[in-house]
Amino acid sequence: MKSIDRLKFVRSALYVPASNARALEKALGLSADMIIVDLEDAVPEDAKAQARNAALAYAKAGVGNRLLAIRANAFDSAHHADDVAALKNCAADFVVLPKVEDVSEISDFGVPLLAMVETPKGLFNARSIAGHPTVAGLIAGINDIAAQTGIRPGPNREGLELSLQMIVLAASEFGKPRFDGVCNRLDDLDGFDAECRQGATFGFTGKTLIHPNQISSANAAFGPSASAIAEAEELIAASRGGAQRFKGRMIESMHVEEAKLTIERSRHAMGDVID
Repeated sequence: MKSIDRLKFVRSALYVPASNARALEKALGLSADMIIVDLEDAVPEDAKAQARNAALAYAKAGVGNRLLAIRANAFDSAHHADDVAALKNCAADFVVLPKVEDVSEISDFGVPLLAMVETPKGLFNARSIAGHPTVAGLIAGINDIAAQTGIRPGPNREGLELSLQMIVLAASEFGKPRFDGVCNRLDDLDGFDAECRQGATFGFTGKTLIHPNQISSANAAFGPSASAIAEAEELIAASRGGAQRFKGRMIESMHVEEAKLTIERSRHAMGDVID
């Protein structure tokens, strides 16, 4: 299965600083579905070149069955041109492009892109960004959206619902994966669990993470539960085509396709999908 096809099954995407060799090595033993090697926020200005070389070497060495992305510096960064030159046709599955506000800012890296929507302008242009042929999916940049709009999110991210839904809708129009933004509250695991469930309810297909202790919660929230798998199997078995009654509700072909996707997601989560 191609990387771009596997992206829809990614539940957890862990950011790891390209400048932290120990963290990069540790990530290989974690259960995150995708590793995002970060050249942007996590790397000091004077370490950008060294981090870029480390990211390229990491990608070339391979990361096993998981997917690998490299987050470049933003279009308006002094480091962006060097990133484009170095990462062109690199061994990573994807390049993450931060702070995308317009399709004119989408550089050609020679590999599929994950575009981060992090600004008011980016939100209003999310539809055209998601529709760009080299963009494989969208990532919500919640911290920057809150900072630029003056939104003060409540404990359940009150105030950010519209921004989150705009990203989900834009990606969904083109059938592309969409990833919820990071949660900075590292010690509030109950709150993180709730945020993952909220993101899944909103329609995100996975979540970006900044700490290994967040992986299991994201995998649980964005992967199908045992009861959901059993329900999907039962629905598929009961389907006769067309509209019909199933456990007190009406189902049709759309629900059968959803059930099949649930089974496919469960197989991927258990490592049964053949690459």
